[in-house]
Amino acid sequence: MAIRDWPAQERPREKLMQRGAMALSDAELLAIFLRTGVAGKSAVDVARELLGQFGGLGALLGASRAHFCRGLGLGDAKYVQLQAVLEMARRYNEEQLRNAPVLSSATATRQFLSTQLRGERREVFVVLYLDSQHQLIQYEPLFFGTLDAAAVYPREIVRRGLELNAAALIVAHNHPSGVAEASDADQRITRRIREALGLMDMRLLDHCIVAGPVVVSMAEKGLL
Repeated sequence: MAIRDWPAQERPREKLMQRGAMALSDAELLAIFLRTGVAGKSAVDVARELLGQFGGLGALLGASRAHFCRGLGLGDAKYVQLQAVLEMARRYNEEQLRNAPVLSSATATRQFLSTQLRGERREVFVVLYLDSQHQLIQYEPLFFGTLDAAAVYPREIVRRGLELNAAALIVAHNHPSGVAEASDADQRITRRIREALGLMDMRLLDHCIVAGPVVVSMAEKGLL
């Protein structure tokens, strides 16, 4: 049955307008993005098949172009639209961070880091440079690695901090393996960064580890 023939309260778009986006399932949200189904299948049917094929919404959103375009009802046009949506979400989250001190907005900070890093298939090390009021000056990815490692150079972090006149920093990196735990190597580099920043009167406030939707704070774990 076509979605237009469903009861109004069950149609994804009408449901969203009446109850808000949080009331929709992953399949219903994806169906709104798809807009139309294929012969014999509604957009919701197609969305459910795609979620099963990719293994969930996160895997679909993070899929490479080639992988994404192999999906039922997908192609380059949908891929371009999706990348635009994701980039708007990233920029929105960054804008939200700039409007309030980062430490008073821990949830927004974690959401921002998750949005930025959760889809990366290699390890990426990023820095949030903050002013004396802990408001965001600049977010920068600085180091890129292989599937499970990125070479990190504290002197480069310090150099850029001096250029931006930063007073404090939060660093973060992702674990493509999906394991949200600080390794011994993570703890060692954190100590080196903290010591290097201390020589220049800059503070390291936290080191966050992103593993999919999970963001772990080393400061909260007592590992800073």
